[in-house]
Amino acid sequence: SVLEILLVDRKMQRDIFLAGRPVRKGWMSSRYGHRVDPITGRRAMHYGVDFAGKYSADVIAVAAGVVVYAEEKSGYGKMVEINHGGGYSTRYGHHKELVVKVGDIVRKGEVVGLMGSSGRSTGPHVHYEVFKNGRIVDPATYIQRASR
Repeated sequence: SVLEILLVDRKMQRDIFLAGRPVRKGWMSSRYGHRVDPITGRRAMHYGVDFAGKYSADVIAVAAGVVVYAEEKSGYGKMVEINHGGGYSTRYGHHKELVVKVGDIVRKGEVVGLMGSSGRSTGPHVHYEVFKNGRIVDPATYIQRASR
């Protein structure tokens, strides 16, 4: 029926809409922007938002997409990158363990890894970045946006 088609379409739109936090539990420990680097003690740009939490806590996709990177990356430790289409992609760094691989299709809210402290890190957290048309942008806009 037309109603069923519309409901499926609405669900798909909700699933691909970039909104929310990359963790179910945890707290924002560092924002996007200039800050004192916790390792060097010098002022430096922080290109993402960090969410701290319990070691091995779930890290989740903020929108549906295709996993385009899932391995170690300098500084990020174990990192996942998801292409959401429409020019958007997200990165999730410092995992203890990755549970997805390149080519996997993930849904909004699906677990992509377990929180850890791999790479350049001072404790268990996920470093979360948003890219729009290949350029990094402040994730706060998307974290605070209401889900459709």
